Amino acid sequence: MKLVQNGKLKLDNTVNDFYPNFPYPGITIAQLLSHRSGLPNYVYFAEEAWPDRKKPMTNQDAMNLLIEKHPNRYGAPDGRFHYNNSNYMVLAAIVEKVTGQDFAVYMKENIFDPAGMKNTAVYSTAVYEKTPSNVMGHDKVWRRSVVRNYLDGPVGDKGIYSTVQDMYLLDRAVREGRIVNEATLDSMYMPRSDAKRSLFSYGYGWRTFSPPNEPMVYHTGWWHGFKSLYVRDLKNDVTIVLLTNMANGSLNHLDDLYKILEIPILRQNAYNANGEFVN
Repeated sequence: MKLVQNGKLKLDNTVNDFYPNFPYPGITIAQLLSHRSGLPNYVYFAEEAWPDRKKPMTNQDAMNLLIEKHPNRYGAPDGRFHYNNSNYMVLAAIVEKVTGQDFAVYMKENIFDPAGMKNTAVYSTAVYEKTPSNVMGHDKVWRRSVVRNYLDGPVGDKGIYSTVQDMYLLDRAVREGRIVNEATLDSMYMPRSDAKRSLFSYGYGWRTFSPPNEPMVYHTGWWHGFKSLYVRDLKNDVTIVLLTNMANGSLNHLDDLYKILEIPILRQNAYNANGEFVN
């Protein structure tokens, strides 16, 4: 969206504008951003298609797999919302094409540094054999750590290490317009898919929650033993950052936290099909 704002690309550009051999025509930047591309998920077919499990993939490797193997897509472009790792992996590959920079370098210079985030970085196993962090992801059983593998090479859909303090600094930078301007933010916060329970949808890079007069955006995350939740109340100056290196249900029971903060309860099954709070 920063590149769109700066005129470096357009939301209606297609992947083929940057990768002419891409075998899925008609997929736009806007559809990738809103998870409406219909692409197959590279994470799933790479398990059989990637020949050397000891060698980390890069984004270019993942793009080449999509081009060469051409697995079946799950649907037509802009057909429906489907959260999919391929969308943001492809977006990161396009960022590299447009800027001529490694995605990690672009993010540092254009997002992390302007926000003052000194403890945040993109770490790919294709670049770092060992992640320069002492934090390990764990499965539901605490004693069982999750080893990073070849799928920790592609980035854009994952691979960013940060801290609660740095995510707070990102929130300040976004609210103050130091990352993108207000018009760009407004377009990112606009629901782009049919709302679930009439309240929950997806914009450009944000999940949206729209109870009456209480707009909120948020995102969850899960990967290889890590889980996260980032919530931003757009009306009140409230931000929630929860990071854990335990892939269990610890972030699923937060009703009491929302009540303490006096903000709407952010849980889909708390609302009926009409968007009315029931539980």
